[in-house]
Amino acid sequence: MTNLIPSFGNIAFTMLFFVIALSVIVAIHEYGHYIVGRWSGIHADVFSIGFGKVIWSRADKHGTVWQIAALPFGGYVKFKGDSNAASVGGDENVVSGRDTMLGAPLWARSATVAAGPIFNFILSFIVFAGILLFQGQPITPLTVSALPGFPENIEQQLEPGDRVLKVEGVALNYPDGFSAAVANVPSQPSVEYEVQRDGERMLVRGPQPQPAYVQSITPRSAADDADLRIGDVIVSLNGAPVFQFGDMVEIVNETRAQPIELVVWRDGETFTTTLTPRLMAILQADGSMMDEPKLGIGNGGLFFEPATTDVGIGESMKLAIQQVWFIIKQSLNGLKQMIVGNINTCNLSGPVGIAETSGSMASQGTLAFISFIAVLSTAVGMLNLFPIPILDGGHLCFHAYEAVTGKMPSDGALRILMAIGLALIGTLMLFAIGNDLLFCP
Repeated sequence: MTNLIPSFGNIAFTMLFFVIALSVIVAIHEYGHYIVGRWSGIHADVFSIGFGKVIWSRADKHGTVWQIAALPFGGYVKFKGDSNAASVGGDENVVSGRDTMLGAPLWARSATVAAGPIFNFILSFIVFAGILLFQGQPITPLTVSALPGFPENIEQQLEPGDRVLKVEGVALNYPDGFSAAVANVPSQPSVEYEVQRDGERMLVRGPQPQPAYVQSITPRSAADDADLRIGDVIVSLNGAPVFQFGDMVEIVNETRAQPIELVVWRDGETFTTTLTPRLMAILQADGSMMDEPKLGIGNGGLFFEPATTDVGIGESMKLAIQQVWFIIKQSLNGLKQMIVGNINTCNLSGPVGIAETSGSMASQGTLAFISFIAVLSTAVGMLNLFPIPILDGGHLCFHAYEAVTGKMPSDGALRILMAIGLALIGTLMLFAIGNDLLFCP
């Protein structure tokens, strides 16, 4: 079995960033319930981050107790009259009051319930838009801002400030024409670029436009377990030299799930490591998903850092909305493909897998970790809208029933449905934990 967390230092690092990610997402989700409930006239008795023994608390001027509990793996808002954090049942003496969850108008209760997932989506939107505003977008034509290191056998004559016009005689239009330009480049250590430098056009040699260069690492992948790092250059696979990222893809596809020996260049030195590709769900051109062998090494763009220009607020907002919607669609598609058996259920991670991913993304940098929080927040918002009793989506189904029939489900029926929902979620959680620890090392 794969050594999930090989040292105490890694345990502490992983748990720290898991708690940070989870706390941020839960706090935003629960704050959505709280603030919309308050706006709707529903009083919150307790706003808690974590469960169990309270280690800090204070009451605000509205009479809500804000607290942090000892177990930082979730949180809740307890509204007035509720007997529990799930807003099921309550004190009959106060439950009918206008400022209680069950005594408030249907519109107020529905808005309060829906606000949690909506605030998760808003968090993701703000993060994605903020990253776009911070990073900007590459200027046209592509201009080199900074260059990484490469092995000595790869000629490197590009310089910061160069405006890259062509590669091997093909216009390098980024991003629209990038794939077409890369497809025409021969597999060799270095290629010819036409650049504009200090107002003059010239030909220089440089690395492949998409070299065997590690730009990102998929958490819990073979590359992650082997401690490959961003900036590593893959020199060969199974003794065959690789110059383009596409060379690696071909070799991995041929070997499938057989071990592969990699020679890796890092900071002027080379070392050898052995990885076994893992099946990962990959989006196909027709919109379906299929398991393909992958090392978990990402290289989807330029090897150099391009000069950028500011992205307008309107454009960043549009792209952020598209990103949130894309994550939702892909998550639902992936779930569908697992149900019908097109992809492996190992693609479903539990808390251990999410914790590992938190640590892995944090090790790749601040932006990677913040982006991960945004992706996870979208997933949490989507999951909570599933029509399962105990989740927000289940509560909204109860409200829909009330809107149609004019009456709430009976307290006994609610308790039975909640027990069924808890059993479903518990079963799913146990299955996901089994994936993390036993079935999908």
